Amino acid sequence: MSIAGACALAVLPGMALAAPTAPYTLVTIDIGETSSPAVESRVFSADGFTVSVQPQTDGSTWMYFRDGPQDPRLSLLFKAPTGEQFVAGRTYPTTRFGDADNARLDISSDWGCGSPTGSLTVRSAAFDPETQELTGLAASYSYNCDNRGDATGEIRWNSDVEYAALLSSPAPVDFGELKVESPTQTRKVTYRSAGSLPVTLGGATLAGTDPASFQITGNDCTGRTLDPGASCTMTVAATARRAGSFAANLVLADDSPYGKRLVRLKFTAVDTAVGTYYAVGPSRVMDTRSGLGVRKGKLGAGQKVDLQITGRGGVPSSGVGSVVLNVTVANPTAGSFLTVYPAGEGRPTASSINFPKSWLGSNNVTVKLGSGGKVSIYNHAGATDAVVDVVGWYAGSDAALANQGMGGQYQWFNPVRILDTRSGGGALPGGWSITGWVNFVPEFRSHVRAYVLNITAVSPKKNGYLTAWKGGWDVPSTSTVNYAAGKVVPNLAIVEASPCYADFCTGDSYGAPSYEIYTSATSHVVVDLVGVIDDATVVDGLRFTPRSPTRIVDSRSGLGIPGVLGPGSVRKVTPPSAMLTDTTEVVAMNVTAVTPTKSTVVTVWPADTTRPRPNASNLNPGAGQTVSNAVFGQLGPNQAFNVHNLSGNVHLVADVVGTFYRYSGTDSHVGSGAARTSARPTVVGAGSLPPTRR
Repeated sequence: MSIAGACALAVLPGMALAAPTAPYTLVTIDIGETSSPAVESRVFSADGFTVSVQPQTDGSTWMYFRDGPQDPRLSLLFKAPTGEQFVAGRTYPTTRFGDADNARLDISSDWGCGSPTGSLTVRSAAFDPETQELTGLAASYSYNCDNRGDATGEIRWNSDVEYAALLSSPAPVDFGELKVESPTQTRKVTYRSAGSLPVTLGGATLAGTDPASFQITGNDCTGRTLDPGASCTMTVAATARRAGSFAANLVLADDSPYGKRLVRLKFTAVDTAVGTYYAVGPSRVMDTRSGLGVRKGKLGAGQKVDLQITGRGGVPSSGVGSVVLNVTVANPTAGSFLTVYPAGEGRPTASSINFPKSWLGSNNVTVKLGSGGKVSIYNHAGATDAVVDVVGWYAGSDAALANQGMGGQYQWFNPVRILDTRSGGGALPGGWSITGWVNFVPEFRSHVRAYVLNITAVSPKKNGYLTAWKGGWDVPSTSTVNYAAGKVVPNLAIVEASPCYADFCTGDSYGAPSYEIYTSATSHVVVDLVGVIDDATVVDGLRFTPRSPTRIVDSRSGLGIPGVLGPGSVRKVTPPSAMLTDTTEVVAMNVTAVTPTKSTVVTVWPADTTRPRPNASNLNPGAGQTVSNAVFGQLGPNQAFNVHNLSGNVHLVADVVGTFYRYSGTDSHVGSGAARTSARPTVVGAGSLPPTRR
């Protein structure tokens, strides 16, 4: 700074003062919602600084505070409007240089300002009786540095007028980088009375751009009068609901000339991958027939094996919360069930796949990972071979972000049938495959990564299997639906999608997400679309929270459903509130039909809505069979779902393995807790291409 005047009117050496005493020469700065001209609120005075005051040739007074030999820590220039003197009781508009209409006020500390504006309210002014030069000043000010917000404070130069100063620390309060939906973070703000007068404090509120992202959770300041040197604290909290930069002002009323103290609150939120889905394979990770993954040989009665999942089959070694498996049972010597559960935990009262003697079948199983990235597989009775294919996993942390990017979110659909070979074209021959596609509105279809399908083999000619995958020349050496001759066998599957760009993809199928299904034996194939996995950018996507298998329905004992389901009966199931939140929309379950008296169809859909029962099935058990299938059960507005039995009498069992919830980062009702009202994605076309020999 260029100094025009050379005469120092006052030089006050820095000294440690227990309390400020008159006459005062100091400047207080409360930075409020800004960070300029100073980066922190403080009092600049002879306590810790060398204070110098010099007149300038243009009539300005220059006051600066220095704590070392370098540039001043605070520089202050002030002057009355051109041709005037300061008058006590008057408020002047201010600019950096002043003019006939504005007083001059130019403050720089950690940085200066190009075009500051503000006001200066004069409490008292003293003048040399002979020269009429300014010799003392008491004033309060507000100072807006380049439209960054107001800093406020008091100016005293050679004045006996007492002053109040309330300093906040830290200021601003920066919560740093927060993950969306991470636990609420709290910080304490301390207010200290640093003037010569006490400060009386009023109510506290939140204002500014994003007050809803913050909360006041503690306050011992409101209603208090702080004597000089006394302090009080407030506690504020920040909650990251969606990605972006968020800021608000903590406003504490006081009896200062400005009437309030402002503390800036801020944080930056980034999306987390937790609960998103990553498709892999499908890839085989266990086969007791060959000894893949575990010891060779059938699982005996009451036996358990621990299967390593992480680090195999495309599943990373860390960051995995739960895994999606296709579990196949082959050649059991007795009717039994398998339970798949987190390794290291006690075996739950639940089943993952139920089967009779000599059965061949499979079930989609979602299971939370246990210790060491393993799952336990238990067989109840007899002995059976078991085959496990991994098809995907849900993130339990952000470890995958660096190498694999963001996973996908689940978008449920009102179930719609997208393929049924019975309605045209005939059964799919053994050794052949068929490519299906689904078209959506253009702004949605480009975001589809995978399908959630209920795939059913109907009346196959002999024992065999279906394999569903994203398509291509090579059929994976895995199975999705394992069937016995003449049966109706469904299985829920999450199948990667691939844009249909081959020569035979024309018209509506061109560019549409496609899938392919192969059958080893001649069979009809029925496919119902249950949902899709998006790329985590579509509004109202759902994320997965795993849990250890928990039984919520067993009609045999009256749990969840009172007694057997008769023909045409509908029962409403309300899952325990402890496993739900106000954003839960879907429960992931394993549903088992137990020994129906007739072949039947079991259908699950949301309760307490006007939606009719869908033309789709979740289970198709034959008379006397005990059959399981994975079900993503959509909840109605009262967090319940319906179950319908078509014919005969049947008992039902349901074990919950996790829940899907609205992720606030893409929730169209973020923070409201309201049921979703936005339109669901809809199917605008679906079809299949001619079968291909494999």
